[in-house]
Amino acid sequence: MLITGAAGGIGRATVKVFAEHGWRVIGVDRNAFGEGFPTDGLFIQSDISDPANIEAIFSQAQAFSPVLHAVVNNAGLQFNKPLIETSGEEWDAVMASNLRSVFLGAKLAHPLLKAAGNSAIVNMSSVHAIATSANIAAYAASKGGLLALTRAMAIEFAGDNIRVNAILPGAVDTPMLRASMERGVLDGGSVLSRLENLASKTVNGRIGEPEEIAHAIYFLADSNQSSFMTGQALVVDGGATARLSTE
Repeated sequence: MLITGAAGGIGRATVKVFAEHGWRVIGVDRNAFGEGFPTDGLFIQSDISDPANIEAIFSQAQAFSPVLHAVVNNAGLQFNKPLIETSGEEWDAVMASNLRSVFLGAKLAHPLLKAAGNSAIVNMSSVHAIATSANIAAYAASKGGLLALTRAMAIEFAGDNIRVNAILPGAVDTPMLRASMERGVLDGGSVLSRLENLASKTVNGRIGEPEEIAHAIYFLADSNQSSFMTGQALVVDGGATARLSTE
C-alpha cells in the first residue's frame, strides 16, 4: 500500500496499523519520517504538490512493487486566514497539495491497483467538506472537492474492481491541529484550553486520536471488511456533526 502524508500524526499512525497487519508500506511525505518506518517498506521524501514529483513517486513505487492493494491519500496543507486575505498563491498551494495531487496520483496508481485484482483508494477528506468554520476557506473547498472526486472515482474505477471511499475526520490530536491552536485560530486561551473547547463540541466529550482514524482507514482499505462500500464518506468525528449548532 502507498500512503501520502506518512510522517504526520494520522499518516504515521496509519503506517503502523498497516504494518502490524502485515502490509508492505510505501510512505510519502515532504518531511523526513525519522525512526520507526517499517524495515520491509519504502519511504520516499517528496512534495506531492509538484506533478513531476508524483510521476517520480509512482515510478519508484512500481519498481518496489508491481501492484498496489491500497492507496491512502492523506497528505494535506492548511492555511488559516480570512478568505479575503488569502492570496491566489496560497489558494493554489492548498489545491495542488490536497486535490490536484489525488487526481494526478489516481491516474498513475490506477494500473497498479487494477493489477492487484481487488484494491482500494481511501481519500482523506474532512468534516470541513460538509460543515466548516471561519478562516479556513481554501482547506474546506479542497476537502469538499476531494469528496466529490471520491464519488467520481468510485464510479469510473468500479469496473476495474477498485473501491474508492473517503474518511471525514473531525478534530484529531495531530501536529497540524496543535499548530492551528498555536496560531490562534480559535479565540482566546492556551492551546490546552482550546483543545478542551474543541472536545466539548463532540458528543464523546473528547477529540480523536490518530490511531482511531488509522483504524477507520484500514477498515476502508481492507476488502475483507468493506467489500460492499464504495463512493462513500465515513465521518469519524466523535459525533460533532450530529449535534445541532443551536443546542
